[in-house]
Amino acid sequence: MATVSLPVIKGAKMQTMSLRKGENTALLAASTVLTVAVQGLAVDVSALLLGLDGKVRSDSDLVFYNHPNQDGVSVAGPAVTADLMRLPADVHSVVVVVSVDPLQPGAVFTRAPQLMISQNSAPTLSFTAPDFAAGETVAVLAELYRRGDGWKVRAVGQGYASGLAGLATDYGVDIDSEPDVVPSVAVPAQIRTSPTRSLVDLAKVERQAPGLLAPARQAGQVLVNRGISDRRAAVYLILDHDWHMEELYESFAVQAFAERVLALSANLDDDGTVPVVFSSGREPFLEEIRLDNYRGRIGQLHTQVDWGWGNVADAMRRAVGHYQESGAADPAFIVTQVGDEPWDKAEVRSLLQNTSSLGVFWLFVGFGRGKLAFYKNLNASASATFTNVAFYDASKNPGAVPNEQFYTGLVDAFATWMRA
Repeated sequence: MATVSLPVIKGAKMQTMSLRKGENTALLAASTVLTVAVQGLAVDVSALLLGLDGKVRSDSDLVFYNHPNQDGVSVAGPAVTADLMRLPADVHSVVVVVSVDPLQPGAVFTRAPQLMISQNSAPTLSFTAPDFAAGETVAVLAELYRRGDGWKVRAVGQGYASGLAGLATDYGVDIDSEPDVVPSVAVPAQIRTSPTRSLVDLAKVERQAPGLLAPARQAGQVLVNRGISDRRAAVYLILDHDWHMEELYESFAVQAFAERVLALSANLDDDGTVPVVFSSGREPFLEEIRLDNYRGRIGQLHTQVDWGWGNVADAMRRAVGHYQESGAADPAFIVTQVGDEPWDKAEVRSLLQNTSSLGVFWLFVGFGRGKLAFYKNLNASASATFTNVAFYDASKNPGAVPNEQFYTGLVDAFATWMRA
């Protein structure tokens, strides 16, 4: 199998627009060619046709070299061609996948795969996925998806250390355990720690959400480094659903953030579930994201919530109420994403004071385009009494923050509180 590379046409002038991970843009309802390039590594390119639930309709929806055509999608060498006008109505998205040639034992991605997306009479799009460092052998590079009456493309860049078998689990494909589809790198199902640390069993993650195995391992290592790998906590997630967050939901940034929190929770609470509260102008909406349903979950849920001025205090009360009703013996770690300052500042302060004795730790994570001075300054005063509160600025694009740095920001203050 030959290494694939992008063709270069001498004298050709082509306008190209670069996409960053998580970004999306509109497409023409026409034939779309997605060409993959990987340097120094033999790879296979494939595509998956997915229904509204994010799963294949049948095993025939896996398009690859042994089944190169399905319902308007075809694969030829390094290129996937999707004729968007021919796709059946029950196909809601198409994902483009690149995988290491299984005949190269031990080979993994290190340098980032590249993707070029072209349509006639439209600017060419390019996407270079982030470099991989956790033994990934498979990567989802992009997703074509319906939006209203049209189509859009999203740059994904999601790596899998568990190979095609892990990818198949996420998307509902039934793949036999033959040598050409098993992971080419053995990935431990546990986090290896020093003899004085307890091992965190991530077998459930590997089985139910292999795409989250790499970030879960990195989150676990940060917990080891902070000396709390043997502690447990009930993890909650509050998401700002203020009107100014719309672009960040649309760009997959909030979904990616929730996935990272879910991966952290797998190390702190083995039920594989994180309750999610959406903070909006009305009654807070509480649901959950799980290892077995996380793909696209935030996008599915947030459409059930009205946009409005985020009512953070009500969302905080809802999370605490759920925690108390659950009867959990472990403390609660409530990760609260905020994109702007609250309009009910006095009420938020009162809630922080009233929950300090309930075993609840609040981490306010700032990302968005609003003002965050209130949260940044909660513990800035010498007379601050919020020992169970911290703030982490995840920047306007938390997806660009490397996993280890991201989890360190999430865990640092919480670990200090847990050890106190």
